[in-house]
Amino acid sequence: MSNKRIWITGASSGIGSELALQLASVGHTVVCSARGEDKLQALALQAAESSGEIIPMAYDVTEDSKTAFVTEQLKSLVGGLDMMIICAGRCEYVDNAKLETDLFRRVYDVNVFGAVNATTAALPLLEESAANADRSREVGKPQIVAIASLSAVTGLPRAEAYGSSKAAMIYLFNTLRLDLQKRIDVTVVNPGFVATEMTKQNDFPMPFMMQPAEAAECIIKGVAKRKLTVNFPLRLWLSLKLPSLIPAVWYRWLGPRLVRPENGQQQP
Repeated sequence: MSNKRIWITGASSGIGSELALQLASVGHTVVCSARGEDKLQALALQAAESSGEIIPMAYDVTEDSKTAFVTEQLKSLVGGLDMMIICAGRCEYVDNAKLETDLFRRVYDVNVFGAVNATTAALPLLEESAANADRSREVGKPQIVAIASLSAVTGLPRAEAYGSSKAAMIYLFNTLRLDLQKRIDVTVVNPGFVATEMTKQNDFPMPFMMQPAEAAECIIKGVAKRKLTVNFPLRLWLSLKLPSLIPAVWYRWLGPRLVRPENGQQQP
C-alpha cells in the first residue's frame, strides 16, 4: 500500500486521534492538528511506539487569517497532501427553545467556518497532487473526508445549533464534490454516538454507542472504498432515516416523545 500524506483536524482526542493512530500504523504519514499541542505530542509518541509517523501541528480552525500560513506549513512538513480529514467539531445544546446567537456562533465557528478554513488551507496542496497526478506514488485521486453527524438526518430536540451546523456541513461538501469531481474525491461521514469527550456531556440515552476505535475502522473502510457517504451505525441511521421520509410520523408522533419537559427531566 502506498504511503499517503494525510492531514487530520481535531485530532487530539476521540475519533480524530483514533483515525490518526490507525492510519499511521499502516504506513501513512499523518499530520495531526488541534488547538493544544501537548496531546498531539503524546499522540506522536504513541504512534512512534508502533513505528507509525504522526506529525503534530498546532492549529485552531476558527482562525480565518491562518489559512495561507497553514498551507505553507503543511507543504514544509510533508511536501503536499493526498487526503484531508475534517474532524474538528463542537457541540452545544439549546434548552427549552431559548435561542442564543452566541451559542450558535460558537458551534458554527468550528463546525462550518472551521471546515471552510481547513479546506481552504488544504485545497492548494490537494489540487497540486491532482494536477501532478503523483502517479509514481500510486495513491489515486486526492480525497477530502468530512466528519458530519447522523444528527443532521432529521430534527432532534435541543440540537438546533449542532444539528443544523452538521446539515450545513453535509450540504457544503456534497456541493463541493460536484465542483471538484474531476480532480478530488469527497466523502461525507455521518457517525452516530461515539464515546468521546464530546458525548460525555450528553445527559440523555445514546443508543448503539460505539467506541472511537470501532468508529475509526468504519470510517477508514468507507474512505478506502471512496464512498460518497458513510453512515453508521446502520441501526441508528435507519431508525432516523425511515421516519424522516414521512415527516408527519416523526414530527407529530415519534420526535415529540424525545422532548424533555421544561424542568429538565427526560421523558420516559
